Amino acid sequence: MKMRQSIGERLFDFSNVLFMSILILVTLYPFLYVLFSSVSDPGLLAKNTGVLYKPLGLTFKAYQLVFENPMIMIGYVNTIFYVVVGTAINIFLTSIGAYALSRKNVMLSKPIMMMIIFTMFFSGGLIPTYLLINELGMMNTRWSLIIPNSISVWNLIIMRTSFKGIPESLEESAKMDGANDFTILFRIILPLSLPVIAVMILFYGVGHWNSYFSAMIYLRDNSLWPLQLFLREILITNSTEGFITGVGGGDRYPIGETVKYATIIVATLPILFLYPFLQKYFVKGVMIGSIKE
Repeated sequence: MKMRQSIGERLFDFSNVLFMSILILVTLYPFLYVLFSSVSDPGLLAKNTGVLYKPLGLTFKAYQLVFENPMIMIGYVNTIFYVVVGTAINIFLTSIGAYALSRKNVMLSKPIMMMIIFTMFFSGGLIPTYLLINELGMMNTRWSLIIPNSISVWNLIIMRTSFKGIPESLEESAKMDGANDFTILFRIILPLSLPVIAVMILFYGVGHWNSYFSAMIYLRDNSLWPLQLFLREILITNSTEGFITGVGGGDRYPIGETVKYATIIVATLPILFLYPFLQKYFVKGVMIGSIKE
């Protein structure tokens, strides 16, 4: 039976729908503007000064120039390496640390946890970290972007809290059958923690995908640069000459602008496509890892 709503309830629902519609529009329009600009005619786009509702003279010249640039492909390959290898190391080390700190029989687990939490608020800073990376021989190597960021304290806390919510009887039963800690972790704990693992993959993967500052500090060889650092060079330093070779001088600036928009789309879409596959685990994983204690 459908309940009849009062005027106040209808007004409240209408206000919610209106507010959410405006919020969606404000959030989505910047992305649509970049998308429309990337497939617009450079000359028409340069003359446009108002709101952009659709592409101005549909053309994919900017995307052709982007994909013809070898550095973009190099950046893609490097970023995929950093995301896949880095996230795998992140999940492995974070799960081991979270499992050890979630067990009640571990000596000094609370003092160790307090020391780990302390690093969330105080750190050595950029210069000591740079000196450490240099002394370890990781300068201008891929590992300088992976090893120093192997574990996030925030993610460690979420995973530790999730592991503590798993019944201890499962661990006790496994130990009676002769299982060691690694067997318990990888064959019992982790399969029961798939929502949290999915959230960790999302957090770490997005972090690696969007990272550029560490590469800017530690990498000198641009063949090791991630995609986002190439994107920074294009957007901030106006380095679009490599994209517009052979273009007439009068069209150089407009085409450079559309190339910037196309590069943003190329660098953004893969991570946007990944999110829907992990979204169903997102809320559940975060809630499990933040409420239970």
